[in-house]
Amino acid sequence: FALQWIAFIPAYLKKTEKFYDLVGGMSFISVVWLCLLLAPVQSLRSIVLFLMVVLWAGRLGIFLFIRIQRSGKDSRFDAIKQSFPRFLIAWTVQGLWITFTLAPVMAVILSGREHGADLFFVVGSLVWLFGYAFEFIADLQKFRFKSDSDNKGKFIKSGLWSVSRHPNYFGEITLWVGVAIIALPVLSGWQYLTLSSPLFIYCLLRYISGIPMLEKSADKRWGDLKSYQEYKRSVPLLVPAFRWPTH
Repeated sequence: FALQWIAFIPAYLKKTEKFYDLVGGMSFISVVWLCLLLAPVQSLRSIVLFLMVVLWAGRLGIFLFIRIQRSGKDSRFDAIKQSFPRFLIAWTVQGLWITFTLAPVMAVILSGREHGADLFFVVGSLVWLFGYAFEFIADLQKFRFKSDSDNKGKFIKSGLWSVSRHPNYFGEITLWVGVAIIALPVLSGWQYLTLSSPLFIYCLLRYISGIPMLEKSADKRWGDLKSYQEYKRSVPLLVPAFRWPTH
């Protein structure tokens, strides 16, 4: 929270959201790094979880920073950044997001319990890898699509975007499910509450800050197009629908 509030000061003075996501990514990395330093025991599980967070947060933070530098702004902040309390709330909510999202990772790293590689570790790692790859590929496909001047004003419906309207969010939710699976055997007592992390991320992206805003914006831009109406009708909102080719 301190990192968000410190970053908020220059952001508000300059009325900019350009380093909002970058600070978020750096905060994830800073928190798990500090946890690892304070941990009484540095087990294989805690080191792997640390690396997973660093890889995810580093890639996503840099990707979103580059994207906003190219686009010039994030339309979600157009009105918010002009208001001191509303902009401060946005930065504070990012602190909440980091706290709830990282809860199982912090619980495992700081638990002091050693737990070797077991079935939960293997399955969770595979789920995390699948989710990470899914999010990475979806982001890359959309980035390349929007970088092509021939696609200006068009919506993407190819690659992973042909099986889900928000494949990057599906990948993100999935990778945190993987983290929860890895964490499960180490937790005890009240720590089991940290397993709500993937549910929190799902609710945040599905109902609050992610999908609703993007769907509303897309409907405004392309809602009158028959091709977009067909795309919405045939492609699931979040969970991909893989179809076997028909002849």
